[in-house]
Amino acid sequence: MLNVSRESKHRYMREILRRYSDEGERNRIKKHNEYRQRIISNYQPLYRDIYQMNATTAFFVPSFIQAFATSDSNRDERIRNIMSEPAPGVYTFNMLQPGFCEMLLAEVANFEKWIHETRFRIMRPNTMNKFGAVLDDFGMEPMLEKLMEDFIRHISRIFFADVGGFVLDSHHGFVVEYGYNRDIELGLHVDDSEVTLNVCLGKHFSGGELFFKGVRCDKHMNTEALPEEIFDYSHVRGHAIMHRGRHRHGARATTTGDRINLLLWCRSSVFRELRKHQKEFESWCGECQREKRERLNQVVAAKKGEFF
Repeated sequence: MLNVSRESKHRYMREILRRYSDEGERNRIKKHNEYRQRIISNYQPLYRDIYQMNATTAFFVPSFIQAFATSDSNRDERIRNIMSEPAPGVYTFNMLQPGFCEMLLAEVANFEKWIHETRFRIMRPNTMNKFGAVLDDFGMEPMLEKLMEDFIRHISRIFFADVGGFVLDSHHGFVVEYGYNRDIELGLHVDDSEVTLNVCLGKHFSGGELFFKGVRCDKHMNTEALPEEIFDYSHVRGHAIMHRGRHRHGARATTTGDRINLLLWCRSSVFRELRKHQKEFESWCGECQREKRERLNQVVAAKKGEFF
């Protein structure tokens, strides 16, 4: 298997996982695959070129391409140089070409037109968004898999190693739509991901800022945010923002126009398995870190008391 294509390796590993999953999970996967196949067999893409990442210059801005140009010892430094960190654990960078944004928007609109004409019932991206589409379900899974493997995984290895960023092995790719007759805003939540990529595709809009309120584990999901954890981010077309999936965030109301974003929830089965055996503190949770510091201070104070 070492010398076969990425697609063949993916099918091989997927088959192994299928064999070891329970019957209910196998049936769910089977039904979802059948659902996808019905779409792909009947939907006619508008721009087939964007379904395969063969020409990265058509997808990405030059600065992004240059950062990954060669896998030499300087690549990590080049990646760091294109990133900004406006708040702890939140990274932004210029990523997508305007032309690619336009084509992807047109492809999504064409898919929605097909849904309307055929009255095909599709699955929406998640339980929070009533509008948008799962890109994986109508043929873009290979492109998004390559995006994660060739680019996002390298960024995550540098900035999100504490949540399995170096072993991302699956994704959920979709677009969300906000505006008139669409979703307006999104409440505070966390993503079903280890690392989230969020890129604004357009169109013309005002409002819709993301707001962040600290990274939390399940135990501390509802704790208050500290002042230094609160941050607002305004979307810029073609620009990406990356953060941990457990970084609590939401979207303020899109007050005018339409805002459409591409999201890639990147996951690590290895990290999720390791978390099952986590006994106490989550190293990446802000509240766990605070509790750990408090306990350490109590131990130090107790030790000092023994000497005085």
